[in-house]
Amino acid sequence: MAGVGEDGHSPSRPEFEDELKTLRERLDAAKAYLRVDELSAHLAELEQEIAGPDLWSDPDRARRVNTEYGRTKADIDLLQGLDQRLSDAEVLWELSLEEGEDAVAESAGEVTESVSALSKALDEIELRSLFAGEFDERDAICEIHAGAGGTDAQDWAEMMLRMYERWAERRGFEVELDEVSAGQEAGILSTTFIVKGRHAYGLLSAERGVHRLVRMSPFDAQHRRQTSFASLDSTPFIEDARDVEIDEKDLRVDTYRSSGAGGQHVNVTDSAIRITHLPTGIVVSCQNERSQHQNKAKAMQILGAKLAERQRAERQAEMNALSGPQTDVAWGNQIRSYVLAPYQLVKDLRTGYETGNVEAVLDGDLDEFIAAYLRYRREHEKA
Repeated sequence: MAGVGEDGHSPSRPEFEDELKTLRERLDAAKAYLRVDELSAHLAELEQEIAGPDLWSDPDRARRVNTEYGRTKADIDLLQGLDQRLSDAEVLWELSLEEGEDAVAESAGEVTESVSALSKALDEIELRSLFAGEFDERDAICEIHAGAGGTDAQDWAEMMLRMYERWAERRGFEVELDEVSAGQEAGILSTTFIVKGRHAYGLLSAERGVHRLVRMSPFDAQHRRQTSFASLDSTPFIEDARDVEIDEKDLRVDTYRSSGAGGQHVNVTDSAIRITHLPTGIVVSCQNERSQHQNKAKAMQILGAKLAERQRAERQAEMNALSGPQTDVAWGNQIRSYVLAPYQLVKDLRTGYETGNVEAVLDGDLDEFIAAYLRYRREHEKA
């Protein structure tokens, strides 16, 4: 990437020209895989629907149309904005070349900043090309469960919750905490939360699996090294899962007093709901709403989404069986190791991507791990 070099000097003319040319090629490719012409035509259709007098006769449809309109327009505006910014940088550089070395020196800093910002924006857009799932744009229902490792695993589960909360915050996503089961001595046994933001599920599908922590245990009197495990599961959140039929006779509904994990997770009510879907054994809980009725409604939404995901997985398994045996994309359950002692390292066991900045990762710096896995998955699917 063009920028100020280690010696403090700006890039040479060929470097700038190459960078601007590369950015133009990347932007043209982005327009192609985001199908900007189709987006423009679709936007016109949505504008006609929004202008229709009967739109709000069906509030659910109206909300869907308005949401789709907002996202489509945002994509077009983003691409047009990047196109204009890149054109400005290209013109500035061409004019400076015509005016001589002094002009080149004066404009180099501005062009460097433009190239850096445009490259970063295109990195984010190119991530979308790695999404292939029907529901990748949806919000994500996430569950974290403490595994082997006793109190350390329960503490690790709470550390993971904080890690994903911070990751969501970095991306401007909202986190709705629906249920937390406190650990016996520290941490949490489990939690259910919804990450709300565009492509939340597509991104968090890369994090699904078992996460392993190695550290000097703060709960061991002899401060010995401890290995503990916790898992993350993610499901696309479908607010209106109409294709899923749920028979009330198949449900066991339990009520209980909710209890938080302490600090920001405390939420004590008498209206928590746990629903067990007897045919599948799927269990969902909600304790975050104000009333038992609201908790049940949210739990049923989550159950519907989980059953829809189960049906999709079963259909995919049937298709895979017809096409012959296939290897598991994830290489097994354990996807990542976080080592705090005797050295500092976070390594994804699927992609090989690693970093020694453990503190940043635990503070939510997960984007490179997610992007690496999405690229790996795309290559694996092609193979």
